[in-house]
Amino acid sequence: MEIGFVNENDYIKVEILCTKLIKPSSPTLSHNQCYRLSFFDQIAEREHIPIVLTHVYPAAGRYDKDECSILCLDQGVPYTKARVNCKLDNFLEKAHKDLSLAALFWPHENKNVDQNNFMVSPIVTIQVTKFECGGLPLSFSASHPVIDGFTCLNFLFGWGKVCRLGTPIDKINFLSFNLGNIFSTRDISGLFKSTHVANREENIVVKRFVVHEAALSMLRKQCIDESGGALNFQPSRVEIITAILWRALIRISAARNGYFRSSLMDFPLNLRSKSSLPQVNNSMGNFRIDVPIKFIPGETKMELHNFIILIRNTVNKVVALCAKTSPDDIYNESVRSPEWGGNDEVDKVTCSRLRKFPLQDIDFGLGKPSLVYFGLKDMEVFWLYDTDCHTEVGVQLDLKESCMQLFECDNDIKALTFIRDVKL
Repeated sequence: MEIGFVNENDYIKVEILCTKLIKPSSPTLSHNQCYRLSFFDQIAEREHIPIVLTHVYPAAGRYDKDECSILCLDQGVPYTKARVNCKLDNFLEKAHKDLSLAALFWPHENKNVDQNNFMVSPIVTIQVTKFECGGLPLSFSASHPVIDGFTCLNFLFGWGKVCRLGTPIDKINFLSFNLGNIFSTRDISGLFKSTHVANREENIVVKRFVVHEAALSMLRKQCIDESGGALNFQPSRVEIITAILWRALIRISAARNGYFRSSLMDFPLNLRSKSSLPQVNNSMGNFRIDVPIKFIPGETKMELHNFIILIRNTVNKVVALCAKTSPDDIYNESVRSPEWGGNDEVDKVTCSRLRKFPLQDIDFGLGKPSLVYFGLKDMEVFWLYDTDCHTEVGVQLDLKESCMQLFECDNDIKALTFIRDVKL
């Protein structure tokens, strides 16, 4: 199988050499052969996220017919070997101008996923492609109803440690599998409606940029000074960047519609370190919720510090509740918001935070990543992640092409940093 991509006058060809099922090195024990999904797994989006295995044994299983558990019968993980007709340095040079080239290395198995019968697909698919110089891009795609960002990146981090052979197995902090016992599956019929709608009407454009510490310090001071005392705390990097991006998207919507519309931002919150349940600090699954933060025209002012305060106060309320309540109370909080999913009169903003995860430290013995790319290719979202120096914040923004043209003209965005143009 070959996948081609034409960029100007250059042709990059990825050739699939073989695909096989990689099974655990020892059989899964009988008492572990049914892995129960948790309530939070139930409400996760049904999608594969592109970004061996006795220690994460559910990854080698398949969904059961009830869609509430995984049969861990060691069916295996689809593993593809491929090669590409260029060198790593040449590819990185091209990818810095056109990041979508990285999608060439996503597991080709993903192209065959039946979106109408998603639960029959493998839990994890992996593709390793070899450059002419010997460099290797690793593509890892995971089924979201089982694996969230924390699980995915810690899976890869632990896998890299095992491959390097420098750390004894008993010293590696592998994932635990207790989330389904604490937050058991429930009848969620009628509770939620999937908010991930494939975007086919307009091309998605991807822009990637880095926010430097100097810019963050300047913006932090500016917000505090301009708030006139209303901002009485030091806003975090994530709060500042999220507020700038969200406000810019609200302005874009106003320019397109002729008036300011309500906007609902789902702010992802990893609950592992926020709850009163220390036994789930390293649990596999989806122990996260999207905190709904609502911008209401006329109620929320447009100054940057107003957005920062809105984000901080809304998130802190959820954190405070989860820090002192039972699993049932956390469940009730997750289903309480009437705006879940938004509606036609509310703009929906989706963000994903992958900061403070070991993303840039994943090393299989060949060095740390030279380039990282996230994405679904069919929805609008922005991603925040740590750069390799850990003092800056990387941003990947996926928007409709017409929205992106307005976004890059926003004064805050132009002042924030230089933006690289990357088209899918």
